[in-house]
Amino acid sequence: MTRAELKKVLVVEKMLDKLMTTEEGAATLGLSTRQTMRLKKTYVEKGAQALAHQSRGRKPAHALDEEIKKSVVELYTTTYYGSNNCHFSELLEEHESIVLSSSSVRRILLQEGIKQAKQRRRSKAHQPRQRRSQSGMLWQLDATPFAWLEDRATTFALHAAIDDATGTVVGAYFSANECREGYSIVMKQGLKKYGVPLGIYSDRHTIFRSPNESLTLEQELAGESRPLSNFGKAMEDLHIKHIKAMTPQAKGRVERLWVTFQDRLVIELRLLGIHTMKDANKALPYLLNKHNRRFSVKAQDAQTAYMKLDTTINLDYIFTIRNFRKIGSGNTIAYGGKIYTLAQTTTLRLDVKTTVEVRETLAGEVILWIRGQALKLKETERPERIKQTKKAGTTQPRKPATNHPWRMNWSNNSPYSNRNEESTEAP
Repeated sequence: MTRAELKKVLVVEKMLDKLMTTEEGAATLGLSTRQTMRLKKTYVEKGAQALAHQSRGRKPAHALDEEIKKSVVELYTTTYYGSNNCHFSELLEEHESIVLSSSSVRRILLQEGIKQAKQRRRSKAHQPRQRRSQSGMLWQLDATPFAWLEDRATTFALHAAIDDATGTVVGAYFSANECREGYSIVMKQGLKKYGVPLGIYSDRHTIFRSPNESLTLEQELAGESRPLSNFGKAMEDLHIKHIKAMTPQAKGRVERLWVTFQDRLVIELRLLGIHTMKDANKALPYLLNKHNRRFSVKAQDAQTAYMKLDTTINLDYIFTIRNFRKIGSGNTIAYGGKIYTLAQTTTLRLDVKTTVEVRETLAGEVILWIRGQALKLKETERPERIKQTKKAGTTQPRKPATNHPWRMNWSNNSPYSNRNEESTEAP
């Protein structure tokens, strides 16, 4: 019996022994007089044990079956190890048809001495920034290296962009490391599916900003107003405002995304049997849709800020490497150690030594960009220079005599030096 139940027995016995009135016993137990009289009657008829709680030792009607508990523990330690309680609860419902709350899962695992794989550490407090009111007003971009396939492959980087208003991941791509190509592919995914956002938010990596502080002569002739990276030029062509954060906390939406992905995406890739980065990229669209259904929220304003992507814009020619070259004879251009010429004839006049812009796409295609038009180039052979050989002559090369002035050392004994000294004397 508990201490409270023992107290009831003691008070009831005092009332039966006439050492305490019913009113005094009710006040001591904090019960009504009628309830106190019921306790006295129960004690007289069934004894002190009847005052104990009648449900003690009985299994609750809604209690979980022991087989289910054993199955949950076994599944966590084998198939779903490393997942947090909330994610584990979702996986059980999705793959095993076992519907349990995250608190029930936590209680079952704790009974077996299994704690959550990743203990949450209290982070430093930062002033929260309000979400943008409409979707498409701002995208946050970032990349992070991680062992996404655990010990099944080497560490590689995940690039992603998330909408600030809704938390929707608009694009993601795996690559060997953080690079311009990865961010470009992510942007192309989001632009094709959702439209053109008003702005993007990124860190100050040299992918996003040019390390050059001044414009080159070619850039000044091309009419550029400030130095931009290749990615920055693409944003300017699409009229997307590019904001560069000074601290990681400034783009906290995408930083928080990495915590969720490192918690859940690793488990999902393991369950899908992914062993290579190529297969992981193929599975990303399915995993992103699943993530967005679970974590996306509605924007404060139902209207969208996305601009429709112009159908005349070829994104392959926007996200490129850009350099300046001069036109050579025969409309040839030297680029990357190779010689290119126009693949088709054009009505545009291209004078020799004219500075033009050459762009290289993500697929490696080299094009000539002039007056807002893309002219395709084709590789051509480098003209071989004809080496001039000396003609064989019949006469032998002439050699100066041994007493020739060229063979004599210049000294004061030289007749030329005396002659010079004589010539310098006054008349």
